[in-house]
Amino acid sequence: MSSIPTLPGIRSQMVATDRLQTHVLSCGPEDGTAVFFIHGNVSSATFWEETMLALPAGFRAIAPDIRGYGDSQALPLDATMGLDDVAEDIHSLAQTLGLAHYHMVGHSLGGNVAMKYALKYPATLLSLTLVATGSPYGFGGTKGLDGQPVADDGAPAGGGGANPEFVRLLAEKYREADNPTAPINVMRQFYFKPPFTPAREQDLLSSMLAIQTGSEFYPGDFVASANWPGMAPGTKGPLNALAGKHYNASGLAHIDPKPPILWIRGEVDQIVANGSLFDLATLGSLGAVPGWPGAEICPPQPMIDQTRAVLEAYAAEGGRYREVVLADAGHTPYIEKPEEFNEAFHALLMGG
Repeated sequence: MSSIPTLPGIRSQMVATDRLQTHVLSCGPEDGTAVFFIHGNVSSATFWEETMLALPAGFRAIAPDIRGYGDSQALPLDATMGLDDVAEDIHSLAQTLGLAHYHMVGHSLGGNVAMKYALKYPATLLSLTLVATGSPYGFGGTKGLDGQPVADDGAPAGGGGANPEFVRLLAEKYREADNPTAPINVMRQFYFKPPFTPAREQDLLSSMLAIQTGSEFYPGDFVASANWPGMAPGTKGPLNALAGKHYNASGLAHIDPKPPILWIRGEVDQIVANGSLFDLATLGSLGAVPGWPGAEICPPQPMIDQTRAVLEAYAAEGGRYREVVLADAGHTPYIEKPEEFNEAFHALLMGG
C-alpha cells in the first residue's frame, strides 16, 4: 500500500481515525509493547524502517506518516496550534489501534511533536526518545536559555525562511543531483554527515519527495514584518507551527508522571545546533542574509542549550533523562550510526 518500497518484514496499511486517513508502517507482534516512531520534516515513516526492524523481541513498531507527508491524507497544519494538531492525530491513531501505553520516539520535527504529546498525554508514555529534536522553544525567533522572543511578531522564523528553489524542486519531485539545492543534495549535505551515503538513498529521496507543498503545507505562509529580515511566521504549515511564536513545549519540565527521556543526537548536526545553518539568525551572522541587526538583538538560537536547560529542569523536578551524543554523525544518527544508536535506545526500552 505504501507508494515507496518497504523492507521485508515491514507492513503498510491505511488506518482511518476520527481525524484523518493515516498511512502506517509497522512490524513486530501485534500483542507486543508498542513503540511509536514520529518522523521529521521533509521525510516520512520510510526513514525509520531499519530502526523498527532492529527492535528487541516483544516490541511492536508503529510509524505513521504525519498529515501532508508520505501517504497520509493531505490535511493542512494549523500553525497556531504549535503542532498540537499533529499530537492529536497521533493520539487518535493510538486510540483507534486500541493502545493505552507505549514508548514514543521522535526525530527532528517529530521530536517537537513528541514533546507536545508528552505535555498532553504524559500518562500514556512508557518512555520518550528525542532524536536530534528541535528545541522546546521551537525553530527560529527565540533567544536565550529561556526562549525569549527576538521580536513581538515572531521574526525571524516561519514559512518565509524556506529556500524557494528547494521548495520548487520538492514540488516537481526532482530526483537529479545537478542543482546544489536539489533534494538529494540537501539530504547528502545536511541529513547526514558527508560523505555518508545510506543504503536506501533512492527510497529516502522518494520519502522526501512524498510531501505536500504550498502555503497550507510545506513550508507554509508568511507575513510582512517591520523586523529583520522583513517577514514573520504565518498561520499555516509546518515551519510556522515550529516557529517560536506558535510553539512552546518548555512545560515538559512540569509534566506528571515523568517518563524516562533519552535525548540522542549527532555531534555534527548542522540542522539542529546552537548555530544551525537553517536558522535565519545564523545565516544573518554569516552574511548570507543581508541587514542582520547583530547578536544583541538577534543572536543565533541556542537550540542545544535550550533543550538541555528544559531537560535539566525536568530532572530537577524528579524526572530522569540521559543525553547521548554520537560522534561523527549528523542529523539522522539512527541511520548513520545504527549500532550505537540502538544500544542507547534499546537500553531505554528495556528499562535501563
